[in-house]
Amino acid sequence: MTRSARPLPARQLRPPMGWNSWDCYGTTVTEEEVLANAEFMREHLLPHGWDTVVVDIQWYEPTARAHGYNPDAPLVLDGHGRQLPAPNRFPSAAGGAGFGPLAARVHAMGLRFGLHIMRGIPRRAVEAELPVLGTEFTAAEVADTDSVCSWNSDNYGLDHDHPGAQAYYDAQVAQFAAWGVDFVKADDMLFPYHEREIAAYARAIERSGRAIELSLSPGTDMSLARLDHLREHATMWRVCDDLWDRWEDVEAQFARMARWAPWQGRQGWADADMLPLGHIGIRAERGADRQSALTHPEQVSLLTLWLISRSPLMMGGDLPTSPPGTIALLTNDEALDVLWHSTGNQEVLRERDLVLWTARDADGHTRYAAVFSLADEERRFEVPLGAVGATPRDRVRELWTRTGTAHDGRQLVAVLPAHGAALYRLAEADRRE
Repeated sequence: MTRSARPLPARQLRPPMGWNSWDCYGTTVTEEEVLANAEFMREHLLPHGWDTVVVDIQWYEPTARAHGYNPDAPLVLDGHGRQLPAPNRFPSAAGGAGFGPLAARVHAMGLRFGLHIMRGIPRRAVEAELPVLGTEFTAAEVADTDSVCSWNSDNYGLDHDHPGAQAYYDAQVAQFAAWGVDFVKADDMLFPYHEREIAAYARAIERSGRAIELSLSPGTDMSLARLDHLREHATMWRVCDDLWDRWEDVEAQFARMARWAPWQGRQGWADADMLPLGHIGIRAERGADRQSALTHPEQVSLLTLWLISRSPLMMGGDLPTSPPGTIALLTNDEALDVLWHSTGNQEVLRERDLVLWTARDADGHTRYAAVFSLADEERRFEVPLGAVGATPRDRVRELWTRTGTAHDGRQLVAVLPAHGAALYRLAEADRRE
């Protein structure tokens, strides 16, 4: 029997889920495109836990383009060096309204509104010596011009030995809070690890008086030594550089998420990065307009790993123009139960082309298992039941296909396509599911 719907845990008990404009629109997303994705999310994904819409990088750049960043970009700033949405891309922001009107429309759909920001202070504000709101200092005085991002030239870092540095972040985040922002993706924070920037940003959020989730990125091979600091200051943090629709990118996440999965929980979430699924590359930083180059089995493997490692889920493809099959994967509540309700998530075996993960359900008796194939061709795996925490009495159900899986009381046989996966729910046969 198919399990009946279960209520979603409180938001702080489950990883964030939403849509982000980066994989499909790069630096160039428009208000119309954001609203189209929000409307699709409300209609099709919100009942399945997807509730956050995030406008990614350079929403304040009127000349933004695909495949890179414009040097000396003419960023739209207010008189205190704070970024404002470019009105040619976000018409409702005209007249200094900022993201307030757009956030209100997103909220009216029952969704949350998020935006991306680079660490530091705009170089144009520094060059113009704009005043930092509420202080006697200028942007030039609080900037650290030796602290720059290696891939984007919009900002300088901040000198956190100067009191005006915190004041700038306080003013910036206060404006976000006034607009109704619920989620901030703060970039160029983790590689290298900018400990003082992270703490200052978290402090600004606390001072804003609004409950804003903080996402940090990117974090190539993040160290667990940072765990306590991350938990203290952020909701989620990336553990890798940008992930795209290449199997090698997905495969590299197995080792990373095996390291982080045991630490996932309400204190914070290690983020395996956005889901490069569906229609991506429309005007993106990388590649041409395309449907995801990952095969269907590779997409199932990606989602299975993200679910059983309890990574946040941020869909990267344009929702209205993504295939129905992609949307079906994103709205499979039986599979999403693993993200919402599991605990004790861990990799239990990695041997040649076989990877096994297990987890327990919060109900105290259901268990989950994932079987992954790293092989480049179809393979048949005979998995001892004990290796995935199963018993001879267990009923086994594969969650992506929503079908029962027979076993002989000793082993589970999984025939997987190249780079494929299966996600199983295990329950004693005499229990009702």
